[in-house]
Amino acid sequence: MSTTALLLVAILAVAILLFLVIKLKLSAFVSLLLVSLLTALMAGIPIDKIMPTMIAGMGGTLGAITIIVGLGAILGHMISVSGGAEALTRYFAKVMGMKRTVAALTVAGFILGIPIFVDVGFIILVPIVLGFAAISKARPMVYGLPVVTAMLAVHVVVPPHPGPVAAAGILSADVGMLTILGLLVCVPTAIVGYFTAKFVLKRYLAAHGETVEIPDTLPEMVEHPENETGGKVPNVWLVVALILIPIGLIMIGTVANTTIPHEGTFYKFTQLIGNPGCALLLTLILAFYFLGIKRGWSTPKIGQVMDDALPAAAVVIMVTGGGGVFGKVLVESGVGAALAEALNSVGMHPIVAGFVIAAALRASQGSATVAILTAAGLLTNAVDGWSDTQRVLLTMSIGFGALGFSHINDSLFWILTKYLKITVADGLKTWTVITSITGITGFVLTYLLYSVMF
Repeated sequence: MSTTALLLVAILAVAILLFLVIKLKLSAFVSLLLVSLLTALMAGIPIDKIMPTMIAGMGGTLGAITIIVGLGAILGHMISVSGGAEALTRYFAKVMGMKRTVAALTVAGFILGIPIFVDVGFIILVPIVLGFAAISKARPMVYGLPVVTAMLAVHVVVPPHPGPVAAAGILSADVGMLTILGLLVCVPTAIVGYFTAKFVLKRYLAAHGETVEIPDTLPEMVEHPENETGGKVPNVWLVVALILIPIGLIMIGTVANTTIPHEGTFYKFTQLIGNPGCALLLTLILAFYFLGIKRGWSTPKIGQVMDDALPAAAVVIMVTGGGGVFGKVLVESGVGAALAEALNSVGMHPIVAGFVIAAALRASQGSATVAILTAAGLLTNAVDGWSDTQRVLLTMSIGFGALGFSHINDSLFWILTKYLKITVADGLKTWTVITSITGITGFVLTYLLYSVMF
């Protein structure tokens, strides 16, 4: 099919999906599968390849997130049911002041986002996000969206995340310089993202008769009947430890992967404990003892608390998997590659072309990593004779192009909307707008840096 025809197929597919989910209120999971099937037929994917493609999209997505979402949901539910989430958020709200909690959590998200994948980091931080939202009586999106925006900014630009590292390899850019310049630009970009989120959410909530203002004082402590068996609410620092332990283990694996030789038992051990699924499982064993057994919960009670977390997690997993199916079908249809080739032939300056191509790919097929790798591959020949710094800035421009324009073909979009209880329409009005403005900001700063230096 021609590029124009493929683009029309993609636009029609997105329009049908929005109609089914927003207007008809159909199940997002079923709607994603139906539209994926229809898109595959319209795009000319061979009939015998359609279901294998959809299964591959589901398997590829669920293989990456099922264990993480499931274990993360169980850990978060145990912390919440025990009263630990509220105790933690109350403690830090008193220390920092309620007004600063959104900013403080966003800074934490930015720092944690450097070594940890954005979806994993968000799932680990969900208990804190929901805890702050509960005690401040704010919508979860007020805390969640600024945090994930900051995490996503470093995810697409700063090593050791796979997208920027792979793009640096394709473009022969220096990874160390990319880390330094990437962080330098990501800091103001994340700050703009924070204030953009604050502005967008304020306007959005005002339109719905709500407010984004955080109260100065804390409401009374909520009673937790589940604590009667265990007695006291968990110690705040125990809850902090249960949140930081998986983060620390993941960081060990990430740092070891880039700093020590890949041969030997020690490296293999770091990769085992540093895998997000293993890190969460080890932490859950500690939670089993410290939040359960030590506080007097019976093993049947602990098992019931764990099982109670799974229905909500299953919804997130299935819908996210559906998003993966839709994204895979769009990739296999060739819409992204065709669009990228068309843009690459226009003759734009490589710094601008990197951003535009990555942004177009991100919007058309959903995956930030695929957008980064494809854009980098298309621009390989354009950087002949370029210096290391120029190649690094091009890599950053591509990364920021993949930051924005997150919508219904992005699995992260579905994770956020389900966890933060946001409708699809509201996600488009808030998250999509926030990421797009933030991505454009990062590109503008990168382009200005390039203009000053060259």
